[in-house]
Amino acid sequence: MKINQTKLSGLLHIEPKVFADSRGFFLETYNKQRYMEAGFPDVDFVQDNHSRSSKGVLRGLHFQRNHPQGKLVQVATGSVFDVAVDIRVGSPTFGQSYGCILSEENHHQLWIPSGFAHGFCVLSEIADFCYKCTDYYHPDDEAGLLWSDAVLSIDWPLESPLLSEKDKMYACLSNIPKKLLPSYQ
Repeated sequence: MKINQTKLSGLLHIEPKVFADSRGFFLETYNKQRYMEAGFPDVDFVQDNHSRSSKGVLRGLHFQRNHPQGKLVQVATGSVFDVAVDIRVGSPTFGQSYGCILSEENHHQLWIPSGFAHGFCVLSEIADFCYKCTDYYHPDDEAGLLWSDAVLSIDWPLESPLLSEKDKMYACLSNIPKKLLPSYQ
């Protein structure tokens, strides 16, 4: 396995070791001991999620205000453009984003520490998106950033995504009071 530090502090792009042959493939999607030996943080996951979306769907950019979640994300079926935005007040990379392709072909993962907003758009006909979380989901605590915030300069690979009503209504980062954002620790 190869763990790559991105330009955003704590955000990791992971390339698991895949054992493939004519029958298919095998990979470990998480092994706490091996991941920590390779530089992954010592975290405890408390919830696993699986979502399916169709082509052109954009989900995000989501975060939780008082119960921030660290997330280890990957795609089981299909392909997505995945994005994390550093919204930790005081972080040297505050307001910066990182985007990458996660797919069933490359098997890559992204570790998104708590304090980041997260979203993805589906590039394939469907995508099964799976992720482990370090805190439970609290519906009343959910917040988000507008996916098309010009200041974030995210180069989404689509122009007219399919969005939920909630995702259409989120504010730009500059319009969210800093006291409502997580702190850099």
